[in-house]
Amino acid sequence: MTTDKRGLSALLLQRQLGIGRYETAWMILHKLRRAMINHAREPLWGEVELDETWVGGTQAGLRGSRQLKGRKAALVLAAVERRGRGTGRVRMEVIPDFTAATIREFAARNVRPGATIYTDGLKSFVGLAEVGYKHSPRTQPRPLELRQGVKSVVPLVDRAIGNLQNWLVGTHHGVSRAQLPVYLDEFVFRHNRRGKPMAAFQTLLGLGTGRGPTTYTQISHGLATS
Repeated sequence: MTTDKRGLSALLLQRQLGIGRYETAWMILHKLRRAMINHAREPLWGEVELDETWVGGTQAGLRGSRQLKGRKAALVLAAVERRGRGTGRVRMEVIPDFTAATIREFAARNVRPGATIYTDGLKSFVGLAEVGYKHSPRTQPRPLELRQGVKSVVPLVDRAIGNLQNWLVGTHHGVSRAQLPVYLDEFVFRHNRRGKPMAAFQTLLGLGTGRGPTTYTQISHGLATS
């Protein structure tokens, strides 16, 4: 789960360990996912790319909370550090809407004040400059242009989002909206430690020992996050 970039599905864990019930394997993995967040982690800093994506279905053009109501797809906001031409650490969260207030709250939780944040030209990103960030908005090429090879204005976060989507479909064949936040935590945990997989293994053991017990009912209803 920590050393393979593809992660591990509950079905594969059940087969490898000879577990009788699928639900038991599923619960084991979810307990580990809930131990993957270090609440004392350092915010992203320096140059950061920020963008949003839909997970679970195509919902193009839907932004406001009224439009999102009752939709199966989830709106996810992602932030990626720039380290030269490479990718640094990542943060991802499910967000309730695409308003400026929601984006500012996400930035406050995940990005150090004073950082330079690169985004596309959507109006919801405008408020970042008002809360202590250097905001650099740029007009994003149209989807057809991107498919034809025109460079994205936020290439690193777009790559991270693409990797997330491929992982969710390839390893897990999709996940429920209620459980998506902990799958994001798993993706972020493994991505941020991709250069030192054995350190990721040891880190998860350490974080796991500091968490209290979690019941199957809590996990199945998406109630346990720590």
